[in-house]
Amino acid sequence: MAVYEGVLGRVALAGLGALVLSLGAGLPSPLHAQTLMPQVSQPELITEAHEAQRKKDRKRLAALNQVAQAQRHPLAPWVDYWELGLRLYEVSQPEVNAFYARWPGTYVEDRLRNDWLLELGRRRDWANFTVDHARYQMRDDREVVCYALMAEQASGRNVREAARSAWLGQRDGDEGCNALAKTLLEAKQLSTEDVWLKLRLSVEALKPRAAKQAAALLGKPIELHLADIQDKPLRYMTRKAKTGGRTHSELATVALMRVAATEPSDAAELLATRWEKELPTELAAWAWAQVGRQAAFKLQPEASDYYERAFKLAGKLKSPLEWSDETLAWAARSALRSGRWHQSLRAMDLMNANEQRDATWQYWRARAQLATAAEGAPGEPLRQEARNTLQSLASPLSFYGRLAAEDLGQSLSLPAAPSPLGNAERKQAQAHPGLNSALMMIAIGLRNEGVREWNYALRGMSDRELRAAAQEACEREIWDRCINSSERSKQEIDLAQRFPTPHRQALLSQARETGIDPAYVYGLIRQESRFVMDARSHVGASGLMQVMPATARWTAKKIGAEFKPEFMTDRDFNIRIGTSYLKLVLDDFEGSMAMAAAAYNAGPGRPRRWREGASLDAAIWVENVPFNETRDYVKKVLTNATLYGQLLGQESSKSLRQRLGRSIGPREANVPTGNAPPGDNS
Repeated sequence: MAVYEGVLGRVALAGLGALVLSLGAGLPSPLHAQTLMPQVSQPELITEAHEAQRKKDRKRLAALNQVAQAQRHPLAPWVDYWELGLRLYEVSQPEVNAFYARWPGTYVEDRLRNDWLLELGRRRDWANFTVDHARYQMRDDREVVCYALMAEQASGRNVREAARSAWLGQRDGDEGCNALAKTLLEAKQLSTEDVWLKLRLSVEALKPRAAKQAAALLGKPIELHLADIQDKPLRYMTRKAKTGGRTHSELATVALMRVAATEPSDAAELLATRWEKELPTELAAWAWAQVGRQAAFKLQPEASDYYERAFKLAGKLKSPLEWSDETLAWAARSALRSGRWHQSLRAMDLMNANEQRDATWQYWRARAQLATAAEGAPGEPLRQEARNTLQSLASPLSFYGRLAAEDLGQSLSLPAAPSPLGNAERKQAQAHPGLNSALMMIAIGLRNEGVREWNYALRGMSDRELRAAAQEACEREIWDRCINSSERSKQEIDLAQRFPTPHRQALLSQARETGIDPAYVYGLIRQESRFVMDARSHVGASGLMQVMPATARWTAKKIGAEFKPEFMTDRDFNIRIGTSYLKLVLDDFEGSMAMAAAAYNAGPGRPRRWREGASLDAAIWVENVPFNETRDYVKKVLTNATLYGQLLGQESSKSLRQRLGRSIGPREANVPTGNAPPGDNS
């Protein structure tokens, strides 16, 4: 639910005149109001062109492009981009250069350059690729990175280390990175050991295409073995797995990984009874770590025992481990869950430098240091180091920043409001061609395209410029662009933009009627829909509070309200049904905001399972939520709620730790099951 798609945040067409006028600065030649205004109330040309592009109707799109260019439509660059994109595989560099010349400095220029670089890579046209790549701005496409490394390799440069890193870091299979690996393997700049590592990482990440590509580099027999392993791994281990030689050992390790994904205890038994002794130490350690990861993901108490066996074997190795960040993160989480602070420190020590700098692991390292420091004076240096880390993290704006401050016993004041924006700053944002084009795209329902263009326009902006851009979105009630743009500023923190309170009267009134904390509701809506009225997720959740239709129907029946599907995007109905459902879930989890937020995102059935076992520090419970999206969601909802509590001026505003609760564990036997539905609102 936290990720949404579709038509959001429509700007009233009547308000587009100013946007069209200001967009003129970004077009190839001057435009006048009298030629632009007829376009304002006619978005059909662009939406029809978009539909023709979706249907790959080249003839219709070419005709519409001619009309858009003849009319000098302010969104003509997009139509031109769609039209050329449909035939990119057959065009030549001069035609692409002409496109660049028509729309210099625009988002679509760079977007086409991204597409064209992929095409040039497929053509192995390294001369043109090198020229275009030097002008490429976004640099956010991993496949382009791989092609760029191929271009460097073709020019005679040694790119082994960069290429190996890019390829191993690639999550999904694609032609460019696979071609890079094949080229370097043939040039003996990659080894078969590198390919086996890539295969294991792909199987671990559940990326079958990438795994298949890696297997293909090793030959057809390996592809066939991989297919058998993916289909029936336990049967493969009992009937086909062999010993002797690197190939057989690698295949057995992959099969053990697949067994562990289904049932970690089965893989653990296979390792303990035979395979730990027969596999090379490196692979035995890898296999135990994978068993630990899968057990940790399933919140099984044995996870840290499995990891301990992996660490013991790894300690015998001379070469550094190449376990994935996720495997090490789950090692740390399972150790926190089982109270093995030393093991959590070891896992964090093995993380790469970027992961170690992340606030999550900075916080937990400090907590582990405090837990493991010797008593008295000998342990004081370690305790002081931990306190220094917590102090460096302390901030009212983040989950671990707030926990760090509260652990230190500090109260957090909100950042002071920055100085107001001046008229010149506002006018500069209002005249920005990229921002205006993005607003127009959003206004006619092409939100995904508009958001990408908006984000491109923000590149390189100062804090003041970001705030001015955010303010334009705020005033048009395009709240997601308002919030996200303002959040990019580093020094100037405008909380009115970052934590707006739209629909305030309706929301506060409904929260009071439902008996739920309005700050919690605001915190949840900010994460769910960014206050966009017609937000709709890819799974069908709708409105401000992103409620699934089945959930809305169940809740309406529970509270005696009428339900019709068309009510889902009605503001008042959505707030009423969302707050009522949230209250039912909150009651079902005995008032735990953390579990209720997890239930709202992932469905109530999952946190009911996640709370089983030993009672845990609530922060440790949150860090062990198995789903990355839900874990991040819970942290952000509770942080949002704590901030909103302060912003709403609640006299008894709760701290983050109060909202988390001290511990989370199984439901007490005398507490009845609540009213939360069995289905998922996700």
